[in-house]
Amino acid sequence: MNVYLAEFIGTALLILLGNGVVANVVLKGTKGNNSGWIVITTAWALAVFIGVVVAGPYSGAHLNPAVTLGLAIGKGFSWALVPFYIIAQLAGAMTGSFLVWLIYKDHFDATDDQGLKAAPFATAPAIRNMSSNLISEIIGTFVLIFVIFYFTDASMGTKETVTPIGLGSMGAIPVAFLVWVIGLALGGTTGYAINPARDLGPRIIHFLIPMKGKGSSDWTYAWVPIVGPIIGSVLAALSFLLISK
Repeated sequence: MNVYLAEFIGTALLILLGNGVVANVVLKGTKGNNSGWIVITTAWALAVFIGVVVAGPYSGAHLNPAVTLGLAIGKGFSWALVPFYIIAQLAGAMTGSFLVWLIYKDHFDATDDQGLKAAPFATAPAIRNMSSNLISEIIGTFVLIFVIFYFTDASMGTKETVTPIGLGSMGAIPVAFLVWVIGLALGGTTGYAINPARDLGPRIIHFLIPMKGKGSSDWTYAWVPIVGPIIGSVLAALSFLLISK
């Protein structure tokens, strides 16, 4: 295991489980069909937990180019590592998405609605208005990155004798809760991509696979879940630096 393989595997698991729950909820004939938004947001939060559990000890479990960018600006993460982290995240997202298609292939084929076929791959707005959709992604990602800056390690004792407490895999719970509440509170407008790799990688897979009755990959919208999270990440990092002075 190394940092790049950890980012690849962690992101692949994140997308396999996150996009997998979308497929389970929206595709025809699945056991979870029409089970709703609570199921989707909860599974996405748990998917983040799983990805962080696996990748965290090795790479810090960014699993998201917006996180990598924000940490480089606000926390001094090495800029030399940034492009390779992002490449690993994008490759992991593509791999996880491809596995979702393999698992649910019969249900993709049985579903007639092209929008529902695309939903397990990439985000789409509930109401298409590029400016407001962009704002939604900026704000959602801002909350994600800004709160991550304030995560602290568990400890006990007085100020003079602080003893760190190793929580092991349980240390991944805070970020899972954070993604869960973002989905529940802010995700209803665009599907809360808040992660360029999470949207772009699966959208590329949707474009490439030979899916029956596939329809458009909606490239006219694809810039929103890339640009929005980048802007949100930069604003969160700059805000953190300003407040921390």
